[in-house]
Formats: sequence, C-alpha cells, structure tokens
Amino acid sequence: MDDLSVETIASGRCLVARVSGAMDYQTGPWFRVRFKELIARGGRFLVLDLAGVSFCDSAGLTVLIGAWRQADASGAVLVLACVPEQLRRVLELTGAEQVLRVFGTVADAKAIFGG
Repeated sequence: MDDLSVETIASGRCLVARVSGAMDYQTGPWFRVRFKELIARGGRFLVLDLAGVSFCDSAGLTVLIGAWRQADASGAVLVLACVPEQLRRVLELTGAEQVLRVFGTVADAKAIFGG
C-alpha cells in the first residue's frame, strides 16, 4: 500500500484530489478514510482526479459511491475526472455513471462549478 495517495489542491471554488494507487478490497478502507476527511473539510465542490488509479474493483467502486453519498448528504458535490478506461467501463457496465458524474479532464469538471 506504499503507492497510495490522495493529494489535494484548492483550485478556485473546487477542492481537487489527485488519487493514486489501486482501489480494491485491501486499500478500500484506506481510501474510505481519506475521502471522509476530504468531505469533512467542508468543501462544497470536490473533484476526484482518478488519472493515477492503476486498478479498481467492486470494492473500490463501493468506496467511490460511498464518498459520493457522503458528499451529497453534507451538501457537497463530488464528481470524477480523468477516469482510466478500465474504470470507465466498470462505471458504464454497472450503471454507476448515472450517479457518479464523469468528466474527461479536471478543467472540464471545474468548469461546471464556475472555475
């Protein structure tokens, strides 16, 4: 689990989190805690930059949906950007892309929040 990271950058009205590593049953609890901390910071607009995610299975998908639910419950908006093709297919096959908004780039995601 040495290659896991969630690095945050305040950018305009958004908090952008660059996520790196494999999201699976072993790392899911670690990511769950990091996303909970992110949401607790009180940012209204959150962008998860997933370009650095090397793998994501159903446990990782569960963590992403859980983070979206937690953000929604707190009044925040959480979206995904730079989603790797493998994960994008999982989102499409499971129908999760109907809940988790996906953008091609961080800039595209930030644009919906006004910068």
